[in-house]
Amino acid sequence: MSRNYVTGNSPECRNCVCEFNRLTEALFWSRIMQEHALFIKLGLPANEPELIEKAQEFIERFRELRKRLKKAYKLEGELLKDLIDAVKDIIEFKAKLLRLLIQCKAEPGSNYPLLLDHIRREAMHFLELLKKPEAKEPLFMLLQEQVFWLRIMKEHIEFIIHLLDPSERELLNQAEGLRQTFSRLLETARDLESMAETKPKTFNAVLSFTRNVITAATELRNFKATAFELAELCELLSIVSTPLLLDHVRREADKFLDEMEALLPSVRKCNTSIG
Repeated sequence: MSRNYVTGNSPECRNCVCEFNRLTEALFWSRIMQEHALFIKLGLPANEPELIEKAQEFIERFRELRKRLKKAYKLEGELLKDLIDAVKDIIEFKAKLLRLLIQCKAEPGSNYPLLLDHIRREAMHFLELLKKPEAKEPLFMLLQEQVFWLRIMKEHIEFIIHLLDPSERELLNQAEGLRQTFSRLLETARDLESMAETKPKTFNAVLSFTRNVITAATELRNFKATAFELAELCELLSIVSTPLLLDHVRREADKFLDEMEALLPSVRKCNTSIG
């Protein structure tokens, strides 16, 4: 599997320490932020022109930042500051929208409260990567990323289930099976992350669990890719606002898989007795 981005692998592991490549992460996540703004805009009701305009401003803001990132060799200085400011602002915009919905002070359109919380958490994850990615032992980074991504993947499935037409019974049945799988995996990942806090010298069980995660994530990635292709061909009955949404979640599954495959060899070498 090879889906590495412009500046190379992220995370990178050397001598039993792993860290994220900020520029690589910025290239990936800035596109995600731009698309979040688009999905918010498409989901807002027509009687919220100010919110629609604000979403459009974020689309344009991240589009310009992405142009600058593609020309950069290192993420630092004014570019880093501008990107951090933009991410902080979109976090607050997403939080504001969520508060309005929770307090019944705005019409939801098609933006679920959980969807807004979901994309807010992704933006917060991006912000942490931008500030100064902390170098960590492979085991801790692997489990931390599993807990983050498994929740994201589980919620993707739940959103897709609610967007598919009831007549899409085969896809809905497949999605429900995936939802149950990812719910179980998330619960186990949280257990393993908690156990790892005791700092065991070796933790072999993480290897078999991660292989199961990769298998499930690959199946989900293929499910999303199929749904995207069907939507592109107008062969999918749904209320998905744009096929781009399905490609968006497929790319996030690819990112999850890339991270697992980058971290697993170092976990095997540094944190297990299998080596």
